[in-house]
Amino acid sequence: MDVSDITLKVAEAGSRDVGRGIARFDPTDFKSIGIQVGDVVRIRGKRETVAKVLPAYMEDRGKGIIRLDGIIRENARVGIDEKVSIVKSEFQPAHKIVVSSLTPMRSADARYIGSLIEGIALIEGDAIRAKLFGSQTRDFHVVSTTPSGVVMIHSQTTIHIQEKKEPGESRSRVSYEDIGGLGNQIRRIREMIELPLKYPGVFERLGIDPPKGVLLHGPPGCGKTLIARAVANETDAFMAHLSGPEIMNKFYGESEANLRRIFEQAASKAPSIIFLDEIDSIAPKREEMGGEKQVEKRVVAQLLALMDGLSSRGQVIVIGATNIPNVIDPALRRPGRFDREIEIAIPDQHGRLEILTIHTRGMPLAEDVNLVRLSEMTHGYIGADIEALCREAAMATLRKIFPTIDFQLVEIPYDTLMSLHVSMDDFLEAFREIEPSVIREVFVEIPNVKWDDVGGLDDAKQILRETVEWPLKYGRFFERLHTTPSKGILLYGLPGGGKTLLAKAVASESGVNFISVKGPALLSKWIGESEKGIREVFRKARQAAPCIIFFDEIDSIAGRRGAESSSSVVDRMVSQLLTEMDGIEDLKGILVLAATNRLDILDPAILRAGRFDFHLEIPAPNESAREAIFRIHTRGKPLGPDVDLKNLAATSSGLVGADIESICRNAALAAIRECIQSGNSDDAQVSITARHFGIGNEKR
Repeated sequence: MDVSDITLKVAEAGSRDVGRGIARFDPTDFKSIGIQVGDVVRIRGKRETVAKVLPAYMEDRGKGIIRLDGIIRENARVGIDEKVSIVKSEFQPAHKIVVSSLTPMRSADARYIGSLIEGIALIEGDAIRAKLFGSQTRDFHVVSTTPSGVVMIHSQTTIHIQEKKEPGESRSRVSYEDIGGLGNQIRRIREMIELPLKYPGVFERLGIDPPKGVLLHGPPGCGKTLIARAVANETDAFMAHLSGPEIMNKFYGESEANLRRIFEQAASKAPSIIFLDEIDSIAPKREEMGGEKQVEKRVVAQLLALMDGLSSRGQVIVIGATNIPNVIDPALRRPGRFDREIEIAIPDQHGRLEILTIHTRGMPLAEDVNLVRLSEMTHGYIGADIEALCREAAMATLRKIFPTIDFQLVEIPYDTLMSLHVSMDDFLEAFREIEPSVIREVFVEIPNVKWDDVGGLDDAKQILRETVEWPLKYGRFFERLHTTPSKGILLYGLPGGGKTLLAKAVASESGVNFISVKGPALLSKWIGESEKGIREVFRKARQAAPCIIFFDEIDSIAGRRGAESSSSVVDRMVSQLLTEMDGIEDLKGILVLAATNRLDILDPAILRAGRFDFHLEIPAPNESAREAIFRIHTRGKPLGPDVDLKNLAATSSGLVGADIESICRNAALAAIRECIQSGNSDDAQVSITARHFGIGNEKR
């Protein structure tokens, strides 16, 4: 090894660095090998490759790591946590390079490839990636360079693209940098899969058998299949990917033979990974199958036998994926078959930011796009939802140029494409089309109601802010004091007092997911269905946490048990609601908000602390609150000079918010009626005067 070499441990690159041909490590190591920012270094793993140097981020300094993307790791034939030696390298400008395409490409793309890979250092045999518009990429293999050795592509480099001579599958490489928000899960999967495949001797030394299988479960679109593809690529293992229904066959014994054939093929090409997608379709619980489902029973039995035959399997690991793990046969879920079950959950705010960064990696973003703000707005969105959101934002950008496109052209001019930029308004427009898929069945469009739209009720608004917003914004204070936020708030009072309006304001101001449940809608004539409805609401809320569940008219499903008017269905629903709110399973990140005007008929167990910690009475508004409500409902209305809101508030004693809203609406209608009857067609002269407000008829 040269004196000027340094040895560093490989780590994955940041999502923004993928495909740029750069390596990041500690600037304190630059002097020891005599380099500066922007120089080219040789990276020696099992193979030698090159990359340009940039300084490591502050959090990585002093750790002895070098961050390389999946392309450079493949060129150097190294994996994550392996070590490489680094040495300074001289380079020459490339006059000509010959590349062959590893991924399908259009002939129109070839003209722009040179500008997209300009500034990348390479040697013969490397793989390089060109980022096209949006998230599209094209991978190439460097066949030859002129001159030979280390070269750098520049604006005068001639690039010759060869056709792929050997038929075969086009490569679409997925690396760990293409997965966002699943760092912990990837680390656990690497422990289970990479170690047994790369270093089987470690397990022999410890006298234990390596793990046999991993079961990934989580909502659809959260990244289960993507993780399996990335693991197969990063380990250079053979991967047999099949979905459950592909195994089934109409002929007797063929379904089991298909399974055996897959395992035999994987064993012959070991180390290998068998990925069974939608495993619930071929391995459901046998005790719940009827006598007519003999094929399914035999397939489950065959899969159990194959997964237990380790002596014949060798270095073969099975990854299963499902979004309904509870329907899988219990015999599969024991250690020795699927040794570890890893939940791929809905990403948190940091995870959503990583996913947004990945899917906007090649997107021309305008300066006003704030990805941090977008990550805060996408509560409950999974990876597939965020990908669809970015796609829809790009479509909103394209709609702007549709009227200017000459559709007689074969393709859109390059200059027009380069002028496109996706703005923050385009993302906000996309929010109207894309909603969280996990809670789609119970998702409601949150109304644009702000705290300023709620007149009076200052105490109730303050408690709601503390209960809903503080745990999200100041969670560290709760952790420091070892306390948990409240689980539930009960709003009660006169009809029309503003209970539902407060719930709308909470949903709008907090920015969290909001599930609105109308109590009577859960009632069903079928035994068990009503309780199942409550379980489903809480299950979806856990998946989409942080989340607010709003039970309007909760007295319809939580009446006093044992009362004469009570039924067995309502009694069971109350029991289910009690266990969901304060049972064994913790309600983390979920607030239950309920409203009723019949507090006297609610079951006492619902009202105790630990379930509904706050009972907020929404009283009839006092004079100052009534004035505030009048101001809200006359906002933007053309009022005459004789309208005195203070006088209206003083003469409307006993009225609630809904009554005052009705008065203001009727006053506007009266002004319109008077103007139309007088034959005045000029709407600019319409105004609401004092006589249009009739106070007294709405009093209770």
